[in-house]
Amino acid sequence: MTQDAADRFHTGSHDLPVSDALAAYVSDRWAPSPLPDLSLAEIGPWAAKRRERLSARFPGERLVIPSGVLKVRSNDDDYRFRPHSAYTYLTGEQEPGSVLVLEPVGGGHEARLYLRPRSTRDTGEFFRDRRYGEFWVGRRPTLDEATTLYGIEAVHLDTFADLFRGPNVPTRVLSGEDPHVDSLVPVRGDTDQNRELASYLSEMRLIKDEWEVAQLQAAVDYTTAGFEDVVRSLPQAMRHHRGERWIEGVFRLRARAEGNGLGYETIAASGAHACVLHWIRNDGALNPDHLLLLDAGVETDSLYTADITRTIPLSGRFSPVQRQVYELVLAAQQAGIDALRPGASFRDFHQAAMAVIAEGLHDWGVLPVSAAESLKPESGLHRRYTLCSSGHMLGMDVHDCAKARAETYLDGKLEVGHVLTVEPGLYLQPDDETLPPELRGIGVRIEDDLVITEDGARLMSSALPRDPDAIEEWMGNLLG
Repeated sequence: MTQDAADRFHTGSHDLPVSDALAAYVSDRWAPSPLPDLSLAEIGPWAAKRRERLSARFPGERLVIPSGVLKVRSNDDDYRFRPHSAYTYLTGEQEPGSVLVLEPVGGGHEARLYLRPRSTRDTGEFFRDRRYGEFWVGRRPTLDEATTLYGIEAVHLDTFADLFRGPNVPTRVLSGEDPHVDSLVPVRGDTDQNRELASYLSEMRLIKDEWEVAQLQAAVDYTTAGFEDVVRSLPQAMRHHRGERWIEGVFRLRARAEGNGLGYETIAASGAHACVLHWIRNDGALNPDHLLLLDAGVETDSLYTADITRTIPLSGRFSPVQRQVYELVLAAQQAGIDALRPGASFRDFHQAAMAVIAEGLHDWGVLPVSAAESLKPESGLHRRYTLCSSGHMLGMDVHDCAKARAETYLDGKLEVGHVLTVEPGLYLQPDDETLPPELRGIGVRIEDDLVITEDGARLMSSALPRDPDAIEEWMGNLLG
């Protein structure tokens, strides 16, 4: 296509053109408006300690950790930005396009934040730029304000490329998060070295510090309130033709009111939808004869998320067969929780839960082999009804520390400060002819968040009942 043709077909913005007179008028007579009462953010001292650990791990190397970029939802409409967890873990900052650089100096590093500062009134960005202009998306801190807030020297993002015009410095980058950053660094960054950086950034977050545990407890508490909101809303939800979506919306309201939003897409699965492990369509009606599996978590403003699942009877009372399935899952979860302690293998709690599940399935006459035979690695037949693992690390990501090496996570040992979920389930598919008809279409998962302590584990989500009798009482109290 020629340039003339490109110009002819280009329609531009749907806004009216800005005249020179309007541009001059809009740019004139603005009062100073600094952010009031600025001080170091609460996360500042904790983030500084984390940067010190990172510096000690990679002496003499430049480390580049971007926040990430805006992602297009459709046409010129972006998703709400959520930074890469490692970036905010090390800085507390959350703006798109920002970059943390640890520059090697002497025996350590100097930290520097490359930011897009507040839109000044002399360039027109503040009213012309739909993506970053202050009139469109709100105020950002100035560079001086950012330096105060985060305790890191803040410099203009436009100067980032200057780093790569000087002497060759061994460089590692958290790649794949910002195309502009990647375009500057690859000639100096080794792929294996970059993977090592990504792994270490995950492994740093395996053990939560005191501040992180408090943030996670806040996320759990907000989530507890959201589950209570959902139960109170059930009469309205049951009358709606897409009651699952009504429930999703009720929980989202709590997440946005108390925190940054959802930690992940809510699973509001009623009836046989509960047998779909990651059901997020949430377009079904609610039948009072069915169970509701609600898997949801609030993410705090500091980006820490809860991850809790409860399976509740929509009628307020479990039927005998629903209770049968529920009590087996609850016994499996309790066995998993009982296996949590410092020094235990990470996989121990899953194996403990699966031993209970396999035994129960055998007692029901469902398994074609003994429980012991099914639990052998070369068999695993019970997994037809409980496919996924029984838990994972939890933190800034719902499936936290995912790039950690197996020897530090999946094949590692539990340590004080690990925060994880225990969430066994049974998913008895509606068309599964290995099951008696009365069991088909029932899905149950029970998920709680726990922190490993010196003498075992603390149940962070204990405010939400797990016992079926307690659930019925809890629902009755909330529904009046």
